[in-house]
Amino acid sequence: MTPERKERLLTVLNKRQDDLAVVLENVFDPHNISAVMRSCDAVGIQDLYVLNTKIPRHKKWGAKSSSSAAKWLTIHQYTDAGECFRHLRSRYKKILATHLSANAVDLYDIDFRESIALVFGNEHSGVSEEIMPYTDGNFIIPQVGIIKSLNISVACAVSIYEAYRQKQAAGHYANPALPAERRQELMNEWGFLPGETDA
Repeated sequence: MTPERKERLLTVLNKRQDDLAVVLENVFDPHNISAVMRSCDAVGIQDLYVLNTKIPRHKKWGAKSSSSAAKWLTIHQYTDAGECFRHLRSRYKKILATHLSANAVDLYDIDFRESIALVFGNEHSGVSEEIMPYTDGNFIIPQVGIIKSLNISVACAVSIYEAYRQKQAAGHYANPALPAERRQELMNEWGFLPGETDA
């Protein structure tokens, strides 16, 4: 690995956030998933959860949409909702779903300085009723147009960039956020040589 490549990867790794994740429930189009991957990579989200309870497990993503972002993310695929959300609950303090309801909070009222996972539903029906009991509540993206919905990848990008804005202001990107063991695992996955450090 060249020194320039190493420096670039370490800069990215140092910005990865351990307390923010995205969950996609039964998203049909692999190109939408790939677009979400690209946005996650852009804001330093390392973990993406893909839950398929009603559609076959995805075998590949839309490479053109992701620009190979999948290579740099940790993709957790589940076919069992209970198992998926047990894992999420063990890692994140709060789980919120994009779901239009009377008690839904505004995206801009969410405190993204705390540990949180955001759940996005599929292109046709959004987050399912099956998933709602696993969450801590719902949020909506404010809109003033006639069509009260956004493409899944756009909705995700809008949401996680608000998270980025808040976390950046709070200094979350100023220092490495990943635990040392996780950091080393990713360094190995990303092609660092044995014994190669960030010194």
